[in-house]
Amino acid sequence: MNAELPPVAPDVVAAAVESLTTRLRKKLDAAIESYATAPVVADGAVRRVRCGEDAEVTLAPGSSGTVTDADQVVCSCLLAPRCLHRAAVLGACPLADAEADAEAGSVGDSAPQEDSDAAADGALGASTGTGPGARCAEETLAEPGETVPLTDAQLAAASELWTAAAAVLAAGVPAAGAVPQAELLRAAHRARLAGLHRAEAAALRVVRGLRGARARHDGHRLGDLIANVRELLLTTALLAAADPDQALIGTARRSYRPGGSLRVHGVCREPVIAATGYGGVVTHLVSDDGRWFSVADVKPGGPARAQGAATATVALGSGSLDHAQLARGGLLISGATVSSDGRLGSGKGVRATPLTGQSWTSGPLAALFARPLTESVAERLAVAPGADPERAEQAARELVGCDLILVGAVGEHLIARELPPGQPDGDGLLIRLAPSSGHPGLAHTANFRRLASRPGLRLRVIGRLDPDRAATLLPLAVAPLPDTEATLRLPADWQGRADLGYDRLEGAHLPPTDVLPAAPALDGPSDVPPDPLAEAPLWRLRRLIEIAVSGGRRAVAEPARDGDRTGGGAAMRRGGFHTAADLAADLTAEADRRTRDVFGRTGDADPDGYARAWLAAAVYLTGVERALIQATWQPETASS
Repeated sequence: MNAELPPVAPDVVAAAVESLTTRLRKKLDAAIESYATAPVVADGAVRRVRCGEDAEVTLAPGSSGTVTDADQVVCSCLLAPRCLHRAAVLGACPLADAEADAEAGSVGDSAPQEDSDAAADGALGASTGTGPGARCAEETLAEPGETVPLTDAQLAAASELWTAAAAVLAAGVPAAGAVPQAELLRAAHRARLAGLHRAEAAALRVVRGLRGARARHDGHRLGDLIANVRELLLTTALLAAADPDQALIGTARRSYRPGGSLRVHGVCREPVIAATGYGGVVTHLVSDDGRWFSVADVKPGGPARAQGAATATVALGSGSLDHAQLARGGLLISGATVSSDGRLGSGKGVRATPLTGQSWTSGPLAALFARPLTESVAERLAVAPGADPERAEQAARELVGCDLILVGAVGEHLIARELPPGQPDGDGLLIRLAPSSGHPGLAHTANFRRLASRPGLRLRVIGRLDPDRAATLLPLAVAPLPDTEATLRLPADWQGRADLGYDRLEGAHLPPTDVLPAAPALDGPSDVPPDPLAEAPLWRLRRLIEIAVSGGRRAVAEPARDGDRTGGGAAMRRGGFHTAADLAADLTAEADRRTRDVFGRTGDADPDGYARAWLAAAVYLTGVERALIQATWQPETASS
């Protein structure tokens, strides 16, 4: 992917690939890889890419900045428009967000903000590793459990999307090049036309994940791609099964509702760097009654934009504040518009007046630290029977606050113990702290090294739970703990807090070692918070699921051909995971299954049964791992 090129609508990419001959399709992946690093000449909004001596591809996006029509991409060669140059350049362009496409033809001052919000949702998922918790194009408004009959067109679209996704899964990352991706994009476009917006958005995330994996992008995470493939297959399977829950359909664009008058206080900034080429910042805010809100500025641009957006002007109200000032200040908003996940919109009627910032020790910000961590975590990870999984993931992503004392460092993690409210020397939960981003252009890693040099340091932390790791918190900002010398000493202009992604802690910001009390030292490995995910034999099933996505069906079939048809099933059975062993055996057996014609010749394997076996194993693993992670946040687990 070339970040200098404009985003392109998925159906434009799919149509360009489908127009190629079989001979040209075989050359497409190599051509995309070549043009992904080709120089781009900018002439206003127009972009030109030179493709050899006799061809030049010109992209002229519309007012939205996105290429939404095939006529906006022209090649000068004689074979155009059915030429390799045009299809390869389109394949090297970033894939446009579905919601951004919907907004391209809309009228209203709020559209730019909503485009940014759509990008922020997708980019936050990619940058924090939360996978399906981050949504780019759909928002579920119906009550959980409400069912709706599908039309014939919707059933056909869901079936086509399942088929395309199953083919991609069977191929694996190495073989899922531009042509299988185009099939998935075409099916996603049909799903969009049929109104299956949640399934379409999941398909677009899968394609972006495949692109990142094949390009070995630094921000790519195999876990995110697996989660997106799982969601796509599960969503389409449930859609085609019977009258599905309304939540599985989704909506085409983010819905903003009147929010009246709001007084919000800045908490912190969160930098966003996505594997999809987006970058920017999200500023988190809290209202007087304790509700979370946010303002996003995320657009194509990658790491450079994430750094520059830290002080970009906030597109809300008068526009007199930048994100750095908002994170340490506040706003009095009239005529507010708010999405269901707390994103603030910027329409014509929105008026905002800057407010003086509040300390984390008073008002609604102090209330963030008034509950024990175990209670806050239990509230965010709880999943009620019949609840919409999207809303459950959204709740898990809500920020939490806590007071901590640093104990030590183990690898990339800091080990800290909670100081429960009212117990400054209490023996609270032992947890891991991990950087929310390891990108060298951001300050997270450097700040972690600085904090690790002060065992015994006490501080206040705002962060997000890592739902994929045992008792792990991803800190976004820190502040001094009141009534102690063994805490941070921040500059006055930082107004009592440090955004770990942007503000760089120095030695002068830390207390001298002689004022630090002796930290409750780690006596050995037994004192490190337990990690049941690493200790349980479930890693064998996890590895099999990962191989299926990263290597394809043939890679999964190898254990069966070597005589291990259980995929390590004996070890899982000894650990009590009998269902996991059965699912692993079913998956490897299905991967090795081959059809034969009447002459005994081996035919193409049916990807449908294999996809169902993989999906059953992936859904089971997700549920069991989530239960194990929830257990690590319980006090009795920490003390055992």
